[in-house]
Amino acid sequence: MDGDTLYSIGELARRTGLTVKTIRYYSDRGIVTPTNRSPAGYRRYGIGAVARLDLVRTLRELGLDLPTIRRVVDRELSLPEVAAAHAEALAVQIRVLRLRRAVLTAVAERGSTPEEAELMHRLAQLSEDERRRLIGDFLDAVFGGPDAAPVFAGPMRSMTPELPGNPNAEQVQAWVELAEMSLDPDFRAAMRRMVEDDAAERSRSGTTPPRRDIAATVRDQAAPALAANIDPASPQADPIVAAFTAHHAHLLDHPDDAALRARLATRLETVNDPRRERYLRLLAVVNGWPAPQSLAPVFDWSVQALRVRAGG
Repeated sequence: MDGDTLYSIGELARRTGLTVKTIRYYSDRGIVTPTNRSPAGYRRYGIGAVARLDLVRTLRELGLDLPTIRRVVDRELSLPEVAAAHAEALAVQIRVLRLRRAVLTAVAERGSTPEEAELMHRLAQLSEDERRRLIGDFLDAVFGGPDAAPVFAGPMRSMTPELPGNPNAEQVQAWVELAEMSLDPDFRAAMRRMVEDDAAERSRSGTTPPRRDIAATVRDQAAPALAANIDPASPQADPIVAAFTAHHAHLLDHPDDAALRARLATRLETVNDPRRERYLRLLAVVNGWPAPQSLAPVFDWSVQALRVRAGG
């Protein structure tokens, strides 16, 4: 068939896969117009109507509204510009749907109350600036705000979540739980005690950064013992405990005695707060970092070993 061929609305429907009713609807709204009418008054369409209807169907499937489609097919609007605008709108919709899915999944998994669900929904919808302010307030409460010692600048950065612009559902769920934790006064107080203990030790030791923290020292000494299944109360554990208590005694200029070992055990119990480990695990998910290794078994082993040798 050549370009002069005219099609009835039924023939046009068969060629395009659209229904007669849909084509008549588009025709009535001027999106596709008949070339002429038959003597009996039936609409007749040229070959250009086929291409036009194919484009209309594609744009409708992509979610464009009919007024916009008409302006596109009439060349009043640039298709690339319209596509870019709709792609941006869809990206926003996708983000909203991800947030909703993450909140609903968390509610289902945790058996949340209506009040908790409302809080999670609100936290999930925070803007980037609002998220920064929330976490900034938490870190200020933990590290001392504007008066925080410069030595804590690194730890503060390492504890800052950065939710990406296009997060996946797991990252959104992790962010919501992490934000909830940061609002918990008890968790803030516990983290603040850890920082204060560390600051006090730094003050007593008179050392300046870099200085190995207690967790790293104990991990390096105790982890091999734990892996070797050494009983923390056995004589085999004596040199291992002596190694990390000697390091601590040197920092504090204090004898390696029962009092120091009891103090070190208390510090490790504070650092071994499961909420701290949970925060760090959630932080890794949000920031796309590798999951941190759990130090809880190492701390448990070390505390038991220290308590035995401190007489309690």
